[in-house]
Amino acid sequence: MTKFLEKLATEPLLADGAMGTLLYSRGLDFEECFDSLNLTKSDVIADIHREYAAAGADVLETNTFGANRYKLEHHSLAHAVADINARGVEIARQAARDVRAGFYIAGSIGPLGVQLAPLGPVRPGDAFDAFREQIVALADAGADLLILETFSDINELEQAVRAARDACDLPIVAQMSYTRDNSTTMGSTPQSATDRLIELGVSVIGANCSTGPRRMLDVVTAIHAAAIRRGHAAQLISAMPNAGYPEVRAERLMYPARPEYFSEFTKRFIAAGVNLVGGCCGTTPAHTQAMRTALDSLRPADVHKHASVSIPGTREFPAVITHPAGATASEAEHTQLSAAFEKKRYVYTVEVEPPKSSDTQAIEETAAMLRDAGATVLDIADSPMARMRMSGLAVAHRVQERAGIEAVLHFPVRGRNLLRIQGDLLAAHALNIRNILVIMGDPTRIGDYPQANDHHDIVPTGLTQLIKDKFNRGLDSAGSSIGKPCVFKVGMAANLTPPDLQKEAALLHKKVEYGADFFITQPVFDANLARQFIEYFINAYGVLKVPIIAGILPPASVRHAEFMRNEVPGIVIPDEVITRLQGVGNRTRTEGARIACEVITELRAFTNGVYIIPAFGRYDVVARIIQETVRS
Repeated sequence: MTKFLEKLATEPLLADGAMGTLLYSRGLDFEECFDSLNLTKSDVIADIHREYAAAGADVLETNTFGANRYKLEHHSLAHAVADINARGVEIARQAARDVRAGFYIAGSIGPLGVQLAPLGPVRPGDAFDAFREQIVALADAGADLLILETFSDINELEQAVRAARDACDLPIVAQMSYTRDNSTTMGSTPQSATDRLIELGVSVIGANCSTGPRRMLDVVTAIHAAAIRRGHAAQLISAMPNAGYPEVRAERLMYPARPEYFSEFTKRFIAAGVNLVGGCCGTTPAHTQAMRTALDSLRPADVHKHASVSIPGTREFPAVITHPAGATASEAEHTQLSAAFEKKRYVYTVEVEPPKSSDTQAIEETAAMLRDAGATVLDIADSPMARMRMSGLAVAHRVQERAGIEAVLHFPVRGRNLLRIQGDLLAAHALNIRNILVIMGDPTRIGDYPQANDHHDIVPTGLTQLIKDKFNRGLDSAGSSIGKPCVFKVGMAANLTPPDLQKEAALLHKKVEYGADFFITQPVFDANLARQFIEYFINAYGVLKVPIIAGILPPASVRHAEFMRNEVPGIVIPDEVITRLQGVGNRTRTEGARIACEVITELRAFTNGVYIIPAFGRYDVVARIIQETVRS
């Protein structure tokens, strides 16, 4: 115990990266019991350990994240807890010896996969027993330390810590998983979790999974600051982020953050007070090697120069004049949006995020400001990034009634069954919402409530067909009458800068055939790439007769641009954009707006409008972009 902690206190150590990602890349399905591979495919596990060891990791985690009695019971393996955990240590130890001496073997322990009382059926004492059973097996097999990781419930983590203290004297690394709002799904903040874990006397406090490097930097900075406030300035801290947010390409789950991006953030983690750094989902030996290079480049002064920066607060909405309510959407066949397309007016729409409260006043004021700046319509998001917000339907209604500007309601199918979908469509029509953007929606696993239901009965193309062929003809999905036909205009998502032109063009053509009335795209940073895609589509399928509204996201800083390029799926940012932002000092927001204006000017030649996404809620910047580029 002393050897590992003394080493960590004097120099930063590097943990390995994802195990599941590499197993998945080798053709194994996520539905399999990865932990049982210690018994059935130990050679595969050993190969992965050797790859991370050769890449420069100091700490190798055992393949035992889910090897507790509750998770193993799903695979009828609860009787094999001791064998699977012990074998996990043995495989990692032997793989380490195959490469070189000096590795630390960490017993990986994840949540039980069941909720503790009073929210769930498992009593704290039963959780303690389950954790202790796993920890005893890891310790007896010769683990050098324990990593308790990806916990969202501080009470469950406490039981794991208490079990570890009771079972052995190994160092404990306790890591929670924080969402984009810098809190766990069970409501713990970095500050409150740090206070609790200091009281429990854990060796290392940290975070892993859930987010990419940029957002995790905020979390570990807050952990460091909280430790200082408690008089624990020397508290050891760990950080093991995901490689951005996952996306599906060619039916494979991919993570976008590149190794060089992790290299940069390794240095920033150390400067923020982190002692143990590594990777989680999506990271590979290439990321580990890049982080090793970054650590080796640090000078002693860099290692011991810890920053203490608090998490930025949320920005207030700009103060604007409240305007009287205007008319709602017309009952006629044409919406204001479709009329603009027909008259060949270039459309400006802005993404508006619903509030995390029942108060819509700020949104209404913002909508009025954007209307006066020249916005044609406003896009109302619905649970963006799977975060809990007011229903987009309510916000769309308030915006139309009180700000006098037409709304486009984002309508995700994820998490909705067919009954709910049809009821919500009728409600939207009753509230004069006529423009619907049908999307899949963000997976709940990346948001505030990863345990929430993520199922869906219908895909976006199917819902588009349902609306156009049934609801707009006065029928429900079963063919029964709903009375007066609806007059929805249906938009769908597209990508003008896709990694696979052929695949995206075929998908776009399919959406046209299913009845899409317009498309809204991912953010575009390279108009030439977007033009090439349109030309490819025309050559393959003929003239695209459905209007396209191109996404625009003004980069706020170099870090923001790098974050989007590395951690947001589907976004392509050219090197020249990064270079321009790097060359303007502290004027990056202005330069980002200028870049957005230039892209809009280039896109006008072959698109029908732009969909502007505010960076960090800066609707004032969006208003200036509209005023700068709008033309009759």
